[in-house]
Amino acid sequence: MDGLQEMRVLELGGVASAAYACKMLADLGADVIKVEEPGGEAARKRGPFPGGVPDPEKSGLFLYLNANKRGVTLELPAEGGQLEKLIGWANVLVHNYPPAQMRALGIDYERFRQINPRLVMCSITPFGLTGPYRDYQACELTIAHGGGWAWLSPNSSDLPDLPPLKAAGIQGDFQAGLVGALTAAAAYYRALSSGLGEHIDISAQESVASLLEQNFVHYTYAGRIASRLGRRLLYPWGFFRCRDGIIFMVVAEPDQWKRLMELMGNPEWGEWEIFSDGYKRSENSDVLKTYIEEWTGGWSVDGLFRAGQEKRICMVPLSSMATLAEEEQLKARGFFVEVEHPKAGRLIHPGAPYKLADGGWRIARPAPLLGEHNKEVARMLEDGVKRAEHRATRPKPSGRPLEGVRVADFSWAWAGPFCGMLLAHLGAEVIKIESRTRLDLGRRLPIYPTGMEPSPDRCGYFNQWNQGKKSFLLNLRKPEAIAIARKLIAKCDVVLDNYATGVMDRLGLGYEDLKKIKPDIIAASISGFGHTGPYKDYMGYGPAIVAMSGLSSLTGYQGGPPQEVGISYGDPNGGIHAAVAICAALAARALTGRGQFIDLSLLEAMVALAPEGWMEYAMNGREPARIGNRDRITAPHDCFRCAGEDEWVTIACCGDDEWRRLCEAIGRAELAADPRFSNAERRKANEPELVAALESWTRSRNKWEVAHILQRVDVPAFPSMHSRDLAEDAHLNERGFFARLDHPEVGVRTHAGVQWRLANGPNGVQAPAPVLGQHTDWVMKELLAYASAEIDRLRSAQVLY
Repeated sequence: MDGLQEMRVLELGGVASAAYACKMLADLGADVIKVEEPGGEAARKRGPFPGGVPDPEKSGLFLYLNANKRGVTLELPAEGGQLEKLIGWANVLVHNYPPAQMRALGIDYERFRQINPRLVMCSITPFGLTGPYRDYQACELTIAHGGGWAWLSPNSSDLPDLPPLKAAGIQGDFQAGLVGALTAAAAYYRALSSGLGEHIDISAQESVASLLEQNFVHYTYAGRIASRLGRRLLYPWGFFRCRDGIIFMVVAEPDQWKRLMELMGNPEWGEWEIFSDGYKRSENSDVLKTYIEEWTGGWSVDGLFRAGQEKRICMVPLSSMATLAEEEQLKARGFFVEVEHPKAGRLIHPGAPYKLADGGWRIARPAPLLGEHNKEVARMLEDGVKRAEHRATRPKPSGRPLEGVRVADFSWAWAGPFCGMLLAHLGAEVIKIESRTRLDLGRRLPIYPTGMEPSPDRCGYFNQWNQGKKSFLLNLRKPEAIAIARKLIAKCDVVLDNYATGVMDRLGLGYEDLKKIKPDIIAASISGFGHTGPYKDYMGYGPAIVAMSGLSSLTGYQGGPPQEVGISYGDPNGGIHAAVAICAALAARALTGRGQFIDLSLLEAMVALAPEGWMEYAMNGREPARIGNRDRITAPHDCFRCAGEDEWVTIACCGDDEWRRLCEAIGRAELAADPRFSNAERRKANEPELVAALESWTRSRNKWEVAHILQRVDVPAFPSMHSRDLAEDAHLNERGFFARLDHPEVGVRTHAGVQWRLANGPNGVQAPAPVLGQHTDWVMKELLAYASAEIDRLRSAQVLY
């Protein structure tokens, strides 16, 4: 991305969260120096490896996460001023060392800001830098369950004896990394004008807890604790068998049900009362599934995929890594990229989550060998490289990083609104354009406060994902409304939409039109498959994208079928990727004066987060096995039943020392001496016996008792949390994660809040979600200077409607 080449990023830590944050920036052009301790960071040991033979230079995960970076080794805490010189060189520092390790290694923002007052530092930690759990040990398993996500997975399960299930891979790490990239880019953008640095405290637990779709507000609005068990709100939704595989289907709207019945030949049973709306279809899903699978069983997956999409019904194939490799949409958009590495050879990597108008995403170099750039970077520092500078135009910042940025938000449902909400949390003025002619789906979901009549302004789903925004009623079916939209856009920096491909163009609001209104506009369009390629007009809802991305094929209990992941993950994942690109584009525009078009594909953004599965296939031609809550390498690493109904706790041991401490803490020293469990390899080989031995101890204990006993000896252990657990959690409440603001229709309700804390700016949610049209007069009068009489006329003509 033109302009981002001036961004200098220093990366410290290991595995995924800091590495993915810095990968996002490096792939857009930032100069990233990755610091590893002399033995190499943990991702080098994770694999997958060619032929299954460990080699720190050939780990698929490391190769994916670290392309485009320079790599140096440095013993921490560093001597001789080398780290200090790097701090002086950098604009941005991103690390993921937990608080105790930060202290031990001398990673201290107050010290660093004395060296470089303009430095933006992101600290990504499991539970944040403050609060009762700040020093708790954690891993991906801890965060997936501790953030409330795994509790919801797999969807609609009828297997209560199986534990809540985390999504495959390291999704919690990736989401924390995305928050890091987002906030780093935004704070860097502010620093370009203000000259002020920032310290950003990012909690991985909060990053996950902010993704729970309608489930958290179902509790805080209606007292309902959602779980993986039971039926969905809507049906048909899920996997259906075809003659040669599995298709995933989502029928969310009444008109889609009608079109499905037409595609099926209008069977008589489609008119039965028990199937008359989505909720009744859900209540009778067992019967309906039988009828549907009698029909889908006669189709090939590809044939039904195309026939369904032609009818505007969201159907997609359940993809494996092998079918992804041949997916024509990904090929047409050039998604996969070939990377030549000096040790690993030529490999195909997942590519960009978006296409940029200036082609500003690329892989220019492979991941570094261990210490590959030691001499180069040392010479650079010895030569007295110019300290990182910002073009400060005002002496002091005022407010949040994106204060002064205005966004015209044409999005609805979840992916776009999630993106817009993140920008609002960062300080942007986000004006949501909506209309009574077709209410946002988020206003129509039946999640209302107990005892209150349903209303578009009382829906918990909408009120969660539209916090901090303004609502502007504008009926885009009216020609006069388009003229008003153009006047609004002329006063905006960013235009956001997630309409179907082509809608903005047909409205005369496509990117080429927008550039004529405001040449430096930044436009982001989120769609299922992107604006080009054979599937550009296909529907791609968030849950369907998970199935098509291959993540469902990787997710599931050991020996069991593919599973959904508990939330419509494709939506928020696409939304936050788009927000990162927007913030990077704002920074680039500040340096170059040029705008940008961001074509975000939900599918591509989702495939980007399955690198371990993809690299196993790319290296070895194998489909990874589903392993539930377990890990490919370490044991124990699972979710264990506790005392009480459906109560569970996660326990993970990453080394022999942790295993010995665990055995001592639970009074089972004989387990540490048992030859079956004497090292990581043997524990993994005897995992069923190991799990049984530990569960005999956890079953008689409260989940929090187990967690506290093990955390006292520094063993990662944490409950699998549900919505009530989260809402009442002392740590999240002490950190101020929740937003409890007075809303004019629903009063004070608890919502998930902001996933980060700023040292040099305001924190928390700025305002509750708006009621429908709340800011229409303000936009028309104050922003666009319309007279009151003209506003009244436009309202009567249902232009402002």
